Amino acid sequence: MIYLNGEFMPIEKAVIPVLDRGFIFGDGVYEVIPVYARRPFRLGGHLARLQASLDSIRLKNPHHDSQWQKLIERLIELNESDDQSLYLQVTRGVAKRDHAFPETVTPTVFIMSNPLMPATADQIENGVGAITAPDNRWLRCDVKSTALLPNVLLRQLAADAGCAETLLLRDGMLTEGSASNAFVVSEGVVLAPPKSNLMLPGITYDVVLELAQANDVPLEVRNVSESELRGGEEIWITSSSKEVLPVTTLDGKAVGKGRPGPAFRRMHGLFQDHKAQLRRTANG
Repeated sequence: MIYLNGEFMPIEKAVIPVLDRGFIFGDGVYEVIPVYARRPFRLGGHLARLQASLDSIRLKNPHHDSQWQKLIERLIELNESDDQSLYLQVTRGVAKRDHAFPETVTPTVFIMSNPLMPATADQIENGVGAITAPDNRWLRCDVKSTALLPNVLLRQLAADAGCAETLLLRDGMLTEGSASNAFVVSEGVVLAPPKSNLMLPGITYDVVLELAQANDVPLEVRNVSESELRGGEEIWITSSSKEVLPVTTLDGKAVGKGRPGPAFRRMHGLFQDHKAQLRRTANG
C-alpha cells in the first residue's frame, strides 16, 4: 500500500501524469525514513531535513509535521513488516513544460513502504568494498533532490567494480559516498567531514556523532584529506538503510588490517543498543 495525493492505494493503481515536474525536470525532493518496531526513526529530524530541502527549491511544504506524522503512521499500519523503509517524495506538481516555476500548481505527494533491509551479518562481520572517484556533482549536495543522475552514475562505478559504495573526493578532501556519509578512523580518532553544501546532512551521521560524544569516543568533525582516507585504520559508511557499515577494502587495497576494526565494533554495538531502546519503548 502506498499514499499518493490524498489517497491510500495498492502501488499497482498509482498513476502520475507525464507532465509532473518531478518526471520532466527532477523538480522535487525526497526522504528515506527507517521504521523499527513500527516506529519511524528520528521522524523529527527527517521532517526538518525535508523542510530544509523544500525551502532550498522554493517549494511550499504541503503538510504540517503533525499531518506528515499521521500519514506516515497510517501507511506503516497498512503494510505488513514491523521494520520498514519509507520513501517520501514531494514534487512541484503537474504543469506545462517550462523551466520557470508555474504560477499555480499543486505539489505531488507520494509515500511508499518497503521491508527494511539492513546490512547482512556477513557485511557486518567482514565489511564491504569501496572505490574512490572525483566528486563531480553540483554544489548543492545538501538538498535531498530527486535529480540523482550524478549519484546514480557514481554508484554504478562501484557496482561495476563489485563494491558497495563510491567514496567521493573534491579538491583533495573526502565529501561523502554516492549514497551515504563517510567516516574515517585515524590513530583511534573518528574523523567526520563537516556538514556543508557539499554533502547531505545525514540523520544516521547525526546519530553517530551523538553516540560518540555521549560515550567518550574520540571524535573530530573537520575536513578529511584524501591521504587520511587512504591511510585510515578504519572507514565507515552510514545511511538510513546501511546504518553503520565497515569498509574493509578501498580501491582494491585493504583498509587497516582488512577487517572491521575495534572502533567500528564499538559504534555498531552502541547503534544496536540505541535501536533496542527504541524497540523497548515501542513495546511499552
